[in-house]
Amino acid sequence: MSRSAAVTGRVRRAGRPPGRLTGWEACARPDLAERLEFDSEGGMFCALGSLSDLTHLKAALEPVTSSAGAVREIVARAETTGLELDD
Repeated sequence: MSRSAAVTGRVRRAGRPPGRLTGWEACARPDLAERLEFDSEGGMFCALGSLSDLTHLKAALEPVTSSAGAVREIVARAETTGLELDD
């Protein structure tokens, strides 16, 4: 199973529909997300930015791809801040 499929499964088990904001873009730190351009659609994730910022994004995403707890934490944090995860 790919890491993307595993994260999608974890998002679904958390009771959320999978989507670009739920699956990936929401994982970027706010300060980092401000410097990146996201052009995701459907099942594809796309981030554009400097090599340094993309390297930091990779480091932020890697733990989420292997941790159901991290996915649950992101969903819970989003819900408490009012962020709409439905795409």
